[in-house]
Amino acid sequence: MRRRHDVKTVRRTNVPSRLAAAALAAATALAPAPAADAAIDDPAQYVNPFVGTKPGGPDFGHGGGAGNTFPGAVAPFGMMQFSPDTATYQHGGYSYDDDRIRGFSLTHLSGAGCGDFGNVPFMPVLGDSPVADHSFSHDDESASPGAYDVTFDNGLRTELAATQRSGVARFTYPRGQQAGLSVDAAKAFNDATGSLEIGRNSISGHSDSGGFCGADNSYRVYFHATFDRDFSARQVDGGRAFVQFDTAESASVVGRIGISFVSADNARANAEAEQSGRGFDEIRDGTRAAWNGLLGRIDVGGGSDEDRRRLYTGLYHSLLHPNVFSDVNGQYAGFDGQVRTAAEGHAQYANYSGWDVYRSQLPLVALIAPDIASDIAQSAVNQSEQGGYFDRWTVANGGTGVMVGDPLPIMVASAHAFGATDFDTTAALREMREGATHDDERPGHDEYDSLGHIPPGVEGATDSVSTTLEYAGADFAISQFAGRLGDTATRDEFLGRAQNFKNLFNPGNRYLQPRNADGSFTSFDPVQTEEYTEGNGAQYTWMVPFNHRGLFDLMGGNAEVVPRLDEFFGELNAGPDAPHAYLGNEPSLNTPWAYAYAGRPDRTQDVVRRALTSLFKSTPDGEVGNDDLGQMSSWSVWASIGMYPQAPGRSELVLASPIFSSVRIDRGNGTAIDITAPEAEPGAPFVRGLAVNGAESSKPWVGEDFVASGGTLDFTLGTEPDPTWGTAPQDAPPSYDES
Repeated sequence: MRRRHDVKTVRRTNVPSRLAAAALAAATALAPAPAADAAIDDPAQYVNPFVGTKPGGPDFGHGGGAGNTFPGAVAPFGMMQFSPDTATYQHGGYSYDDDRIRGFSLTHLSGAGCGDFGNVPFMPVLGDSPVADHSFSHDDESASPGAYDVTFDNGLRTELAATQRSGVARFTYPRGQQAGLSVDAAKAFNDATGSLEIGRNSISGHSDSGGFCGADNSYRVYFHATFDRDFSARQVDGGRAFVQFDTAESASVVGRIGISFVSADNARANAEAEQSGRGFDEIRDGTRAAWNGLLGRIDVGGGSDEDRRRLYTGLYHSLLHPNVFSDVNGQYAGFDGQVRTAAEGHAQYANYSGWDVYRSQLPLVALIAPDIASDIAQSAVNQSEQGGYFDRWTVANGGTGVMVGDPLPIMVASAHAFGATDFDTTAALREMREGATHDDERPGHDEYDSLGHIPPGVEGATDSVSTTLEYAGADFAISQFAGRLGDTATRDEFLGRAQNFKNLFNPGNRYLQPRNADGSFTSFDPVQTEEYTEGNGAQYTWMVPFNHRGLFDLMGGNAEVVPRLDEFFGELNAGPDAPHAYLGNEPSLNTPWAYAYAGRPDRTQDVVRRALTSLFKSTPDGEVGNDDLGQMSSWSVWASIGMYPQAPGRSELVLASPIFSSVRIDRGNGTAIDITAPEAEPGAPFVRGLAVNGAESSKPWVGEDFVASGGTLDFTLGTEPDPTWGTAPQDAPPSYDES
C-alpha cells in the first residue's frame, strides 16, 4: 500500500472508551469473559506478536514482503502502542532480522506499507550519555498480548505493558552501573519536531510529525511520564531529555507514560485514570485479560497448535486498529483542528486504512464486537462532517489521500449490515451521498457519473480501472445501507450506479480494462499494471464481489469462468506482473470465494485452505505481504472458520470449510454462531453435507438473517469433493444486479 492521490444514538456502557480505575475493569468494559464451557480459556497464549516482523515473501514493490507489524505492548484498539524500534527500519518499526534496538516509542501502525508515528522513543542506557542502540538476542526477548520484555546484551532489561491510552515501563539496571534514560520528543519515523519539560521525577511534552506515504498530513501527540523516584541528574538538549537515577536501593525503575492528541494534561490524566497506582504486573495481567475477553469471542476446538496460533495471532492483529483517539474525559482532536468531545459512553477512533480494511477486517470487528464497530462507524462520520468528506486513509486527525476509491462509506455500511447500528445513520447517509460528488473524496466523479466509468488521464483519478471498480463497490454498499434505512430512491439510484463495472468489460477479450472517454478500449495486456492499483488486469477483472453473476454471464457463463479461475489460481501469490492470484495483497482477496457463484464451491474450499496453510504461518516470517492494519490477518481468520463477507455493505457469508472441529462465535450482543465439523483435518477441506439450524442445506452461503440471529452450522467434511453439493444454480450466493 503506497499509492497516493493529489488531492438516535442509544447509550451504552460496554465500550472501550471508559477505561478508568483499573485495567481489570477495562477488560470487563472491553468484552465479557469467555463462557464457562470455553474450550480455550487463555487464547492469548497462542498469539505470537512477532508474526509479520520478518519478510515471508518477495518484495513486489508494495511496501515490502513482510507484514510490517510491531511486537510491543498494546491493548485492544489502543491509542498507545509501546513497542521497540530496531536500528534497521521497517514499516511498523521493527525488523526481526536486526539485533539492535534504538528505542521504545509510543505510537505505531501495524502492517502499513508506508511509515508514520514512532513518536517519542524512550531508551534506557548505562552511563552518562545517550546511545544510538543496544544489541540483543531473540533468546532474551518475549512478547505477548499487552506485554513486551527484552534484556540487552549489556544486561539492561526493559519490560513494557500498556493500557488503552498509557503504558508502563520497568527498566532494570545491572548492579553497580550508572542508570540513565533518554527521551526524544523530536524523533519519529518521519521528520519530527518536539519540545519537553522536566520536573523532579517527570517529563512531559509533545511531538509533531506526519508525512504518511509522502502526504502532507500532520499531527501532534502529547505525552506525560512520571517515574517512581526523583532524577539524580537531568538535562535537556532541544527536544531530547537525558535523566539519571539512583539505583542503589532498587535496581528497577518504573515509568508511567500517558499520551493524548489533545494536551499533556490529558496525557497525564489518561495514565492516572487507567493505571490508578497499580503495579506493573497487575497492569500487564489486566490488559491480557482484556485481550482474552475479545480473543475469546471466537472459541475453537480441535485443530493443531499451529492452527490455533495462526487463528489467534490473526485475530490479535485484526483488533489493533482503528485506535481509540478520545481521552478518558472524552476529548479528542477533530478533523477541523478543534477539540471535540465524544458522546458519553462512546469513543472516537482514528487511523483508518480504508482501502485495505473495508474488505474483511471491519466486518470481522463488527461480527464479534458490534458495539465497538458502531463507534468506529460514528467516528468515520465525524471525520467526514468535520473534515468535509470521507478520506480514504486517515492518520490521527487528518486525511492523507492515499490509495484510490471511496472505502470509508463501505466500512460504515458494512458495520451497519453486521448489526453495528448504534450511530447517527441519517448523518452517515447524508455524508455518503454528498461525498459521491466531492472532488477530494471521489476524484474523477464527473466522468464516472457522466460516462459510467473513468477514462485514463483524468486529473487526480489515478488508475482508472481500479478507481472505477472501487467507486462501483462503494455505490453498492451505499445502496444497501440506504435500503436498510428505508430510502428506496437512493437504494435504487446507487444500485444502478454500482453496475458501472460493466462499462469496462471488453467482450472481445472478456476482461475489465481501461476505456477511453469516446468508448473505445485502449491497447491491453492482462499483466499490465497501468490503470490498476497494486495489481493488474487479470487480477482486477474478478473484483466485482457484489455481482459475480452479472460478471460471469458477460464472460460466457460458468463453463467459461471455472477453468479461467483454475488457471488464475495456478499461483497463489504471483505478484502484480503475472496473470495469477496475488493473495499477498488486497485486490485478489475476494476471488477464491468467487467459485461458489459459478457452481464450484469445492474449488473455493480447496483454494481457501491451500492459501491459508501456505501463505500464513505463526512464525516471524508468517505473512507474505503487508498486514495493512489487520486486513490480511482478518482474511486468515475468516478462512480458518470457513466463511467470508464477500459483498461490501452486506453480511451474507460465503462458505468454505472450517479448519477446526468446532467454532463458537460470541457476537458480544447476546447472539452466537456455533459451527461443528467433526471430520475437520488437514486433508479434508471438502464439504459433503451441511445442516443450518438442523435443516439440511445445499447452499454454500448463509444469509444476513442467520448472521443477525445466530444459529448452528453442522458440516460434514471429506478428503474428496462432493460433485453435487452446492452446484445447482439456485444454490449460488446472491448477486445484486440493477434488476
